[in-house]
Amino acid sequence: MVSKTLFDLLAVLFCAQAALGLTIISKSEWGGAAATSKTSLANGLSYVVIHHTAGNYCSTKAACSQELRNIQSYHQKTLGWADIGYNFLIGGDGNVYEGRGWNVMGAHATNWNSNSIGISFLGNYNNSKPTAAQIAAAKSLLATAVSRGQIKSGYILYGHRQVGSTECPGTNLWNEIRTWANWKA
Repeated sequence: MVSKTLFDLLAVLFCAQAALGLTIISKSEWGGAAATSKTSLANGLSYVVIHHTAGNYCSTKAACSQELRNIQSYHQKTLGWADIGYNFLIGGDGNVYEGRGWNVMGAHATNWNSNSIGISFLGNYNNSKPTAAQIAAAKSLLATAVSRGQIKSGYILYGHRQVGSTECPGTNLWNEIRTWANWKA
């Protein structure tokens, strides 16, 4: 009975994800290394923090995968973190890429990691503007996070600059997210 229940739950989640038009490129698919440790993150979170990587923009799955491997290597080998800092990342190709993923605490915003998920756009959004595909992917990811119960339906969306001393997520992305329904000043 338990295995059938688990199967049914997975089927519902898969269908919900497909219905929302969201495909998440897994860490193994982009060639990511395993985390050295993981800390669980609760469901029903109240916050989402939006970032930009402030690095290279990518517009193909191959280029984004390489950029993700570079960021993960920097986070793990230089900063000594357990994994790439963000829960999810969004490429210029419009794909959502798994970082730490669901229910794993990120390392993206000091003092906010335990009560938020971190979503980062690959690139520097002081220079680039988010594409329609990236915006749609981010909104679909947020809808999926609500449907999964990872975040509350009334979650508050912040740009990283609102919770830390930084210009992140870049002026162009900042101006975009301020128009989204759950953004709060």
